[in-house]
Amino acid sequence: MKDLMPILSTLRRHKIAAGLIVLEVALSCAIVTNALHLIQTRLDALNTDSGLVESELAVLNLRASKPQPPERTAGIVAEDVARLRALPGVKAATVANQIVYGNNSNNSGVSLEPDNKGLRIVAAQYAADEQMIPTFGLKLVEGRNFRADEILDNFQVFSVSEPKIGQLIINKVMADRLFPGQSAVGKTVYVFGSSPSTVIGVVDTLTHTQLHRARGGDGGGGAMILPLRGGGSYVIRTDPGRLDAQIKAATTVLEEGGRGRVVTQGRPLASMRDAFYAQDRAMAWLMGGVSVALLLVTAMGIVGLASFWVQQRTRMIGTRRALGATEGQILRYFQLENLLLTTTGIVIGLGGAWALSQLLMQSYELPRLPWIYLPAGALVVWTLGQLAVWVPARRAARLSAVAALRA
Repeated sequence: MKDLMPILSTLRRHKIAAGLIVLEVALSCAIVTNALHLIQTRLDALNTDSGLVESELAVLNLRASKPQPPERTAGIVAEDVARLRALPGVKAATVANQIVYGNNSNNSGVSLEPDNKGLRIVAAQYAADEQMIPTFGLKLVEGRNFRADEILDNFQVFSVSEPKIGQLIINKVMADRLFPGQSAVGKTVYVFGSSPSTVIGVVDTLTHTQLHRARGGDGGGGAMILPLRGGGSYVIRTDPGRLDAQIKAATTVLEEGGRGRVVTQGRPLASMRDAFYAQDRAMAWLMGGVSVALLLVTAMGIVGLASFWVQQRTRMIGTRRALGATEGQILRYFQLENLLLTTTGIVIGLGGAWALSQLLMQSYELPRLPWIYLPAGALVVWTLGQLAVWVPARRAARLSAVAALRA
């Protein structure tokens, strides 16, 4: 504590230099703390579980030069899927109106009372046949799957003013929200107007195609499967090592199903995931680069200022050494001085970090900054400050009394 008053007196005589270091530390603390949070949110996104056996799935999109009448679509799709399932090595195949990491986003409101009255949530709406669950590798935790005779023609269902869907399967998130503490199987829900539907099964994990909704966005994680056969993407499941070969075989089968048919896209689902998360990975790397750059600039500023002050105080160091000060005492003097500057900057920076977090929440709908990142950011900057000042402080501590006084 005997060094504190001389340090404060010295800092008062160098207000501009000390103020610049405090401002630099505060800025680094505010930005780095939020950057660490953003990096963690991106990493959480990259690790989101879709609930599908992604390594075994391939998605194919088919286009025909001469579109078929809507009333014939279901029959044509059924024939295509039958040929895909007959391919050697194909474990299962289906057609779904949407798939995770794809460009489609079909959603419907689901309520417990007719005409959207009472509790109502928005859920991702999947439409497929009874082979969707085994193809996607979904885990049925309650109830049963659709039977083949329960699959409806998509065109016929929606050609009337009020569609009627007798059964549906929902995911566990949706079941817990609609029927907390109860079994959802056998319960009645309303998807389209006043027509009731019965829940016949619950799958463990089935996410929205845009996975940010599964983490608490508009869909709240709810998803359902309707027993409908119609247009969409063809999905096949096979062994991971045979995906490329099976995509080629499936492409041939689909294109041979009629003149003018072309598979516009055939990709493993894993590659679709990589493309879907490309922006998240880029953002994580960008935030990491910004953080490292800021910390390096801050460290260089601390080293430069400490080196300058060592030069300015050479005679003072020599006097203290002549009066019996040890190397350790000189070293601690400069470390304490740096600690005061960085602590002041960190206090200001933590307030700025919280304000920046609020701004990001309002402008970009980012999650709130968890409090744990505040001490984590402070610890990083504290450690950086002590490491940065150590070299010039060590050099000052090694000055001999004679050499310092002579200088």
